[in-house]
Amino acid sequence: MTKLKLGPIADEKPVKVTLELPASLHRDLAAYAEILGRETNHPPTDPIRLIVPMLQRFIATDRAFAKARRSMGAGKADT
Repeated sequence: MTKLKLGPIADEKPVKVTLELPASLHRDLAAYAEILGRETNHPPTDPIRLIVPMLQRFIATDRAFAKARRSMGAGKADT
């Protein structure tokens, strides 16, 4: 079984953002949603719903970002 970096997608109240994606990236998101659905025994989710957890995961695992954020100080990171 494939070990994807994302798990089930949480259903939270979103903040509306508009962006354009290259068609190739949208196809990759759709494929990822299909594989994630099979891996978690759920129907495929809307590929657009993958963007937020992917960004969260990317930021959470970026060591250089974490180090830079710590060097900014805890109070400044929240502004």
